[in-house]
Amino acid sequence: MTKAINLFYKLLEILLILLLSGMAIMVFLNVILRYGFNSGLTVSDEMARYFFVWLTFIGAVVGFREYGHMGVESFVALFGRRGRIVCMLLSNLVILGVSLLFFWGTWKQLPINSSMKAPVTGLSMGWVYGIGFFTGGGCALIAFERLLRIVTGRVTENEIAAFAGEGQNIEKMVERA
Repeated sequence: MTKAINLFYKLLEILLILLLSGMAIMVFLNVILRYGFNSGLTVSDEMARYFFVWLTFIGAVVGFREYGHMGVESFVALFGRRGRIVCMLLSNLVILGVSLLFFWGTWKQLPINSSMKAPVTGLSMGWVYGIGFFTGGGCALIAFERLLRIVTGRVTENEIAAFAGEGQNIEKMVERA
């Protein structure tokens, strides 16, 4: 199961690379065409914007899995193991609640957004705003799994250290690849 999850996140990282590359290529090509040839691709601005939205929201899930989001590590560092676990529990409860709220908000808003079309491409705006399902659901699943690990006592010292911002040196970042 762990291999399948790691493969899924590796595929997400490849998707993030493709989205960023596509966004950069479209914008760069459009700049060259506008200033060099007095023409341009009308679709590139819109698609680059949509790629950026998807890049941000998919990246939020990947970053959350890797404890990459901003935290108050100086506060958490004041506590011992038990205090850090309590902070981790409270943090994941809040994240679970907000993620479920985000998912529910996407659920309620999607019918409205799906009926609207993008001005240039004509794509349903549901494709743009629908990413909230992935982000809300993904972060909720990660937080729920972490809560289960905390409650059942299966949280590891490495997880606690990552939550507290310890051991995030370059060797650890390179090692995860």
